[in-house]
Amino acid sequence: MKEFDDIYDKEITKEYHKYENKRLSKRKNRKRDIGAGRPFKLDVKDRFLMLLVYYRLYITYTLAGFLFDLDQRSNICSRDIQKIESSIRKCLPIPQKIYNITKRLRTVDEIEHYFPRFISFIDSTEQEISRPVDKKRHDVYYSSKKKRHTVKTQLVVNNLGFIIHKANHHKKGKKHDYDFYKKNHPDSKTSC
Repeated sequence: MKEFDDIYDKEITKEYHKYENKRLSKRKNRKRDIGAGRPFKLDVKDRFLMLLVYYRLYITYTLAGFLFDLDQRSNICSRDIQKIESSIRKCLPIPQKIYNITKRLRTVDEIEHYFPRFISFIDSTEQEISRPVDKKRHDVYYSSKKKRHTVKTQLVVNNLGFIIHKANHHKKGKKHDYDFYKKNHPDSKTSC
């Protein structure tokens, strides 16, 4: 605890106030004074501790909100962490994100931009089947995700969009995609 207090007292307090003044004075056409917005619920020391816990344990914002008695909405914790992260980074070595994107990648070009050497994608698809008559088969083919009776097929698609491997047999709809993958590794011998 002494080490935490030393870092906070010697480094963080000086750096944070300089950083916060600089961050808030960037806006040119202010309608309100600097610092007149919604205040943080936690003080700087608690936000610093929350940032360290978040990076060390990689917990969700919901859990961080619970631990630090914040609103359960994730944007409260993310706002607290994001506002203090840059100033802490100047004082302590914390991990850097490779990419600061939060959107879903939708095209092959976007995927190649962020993952330049990707070879293929593996995914499973579900096809609806008629309801089995047998009660035991009825339960194992029911997919809670689709709310239907299904079978799964595993596919491997390369970066050009061609299917390079299809599993030889279907799995029951109740089976998770990752379990299907673990038991059916596509290797170079079975690929087309």
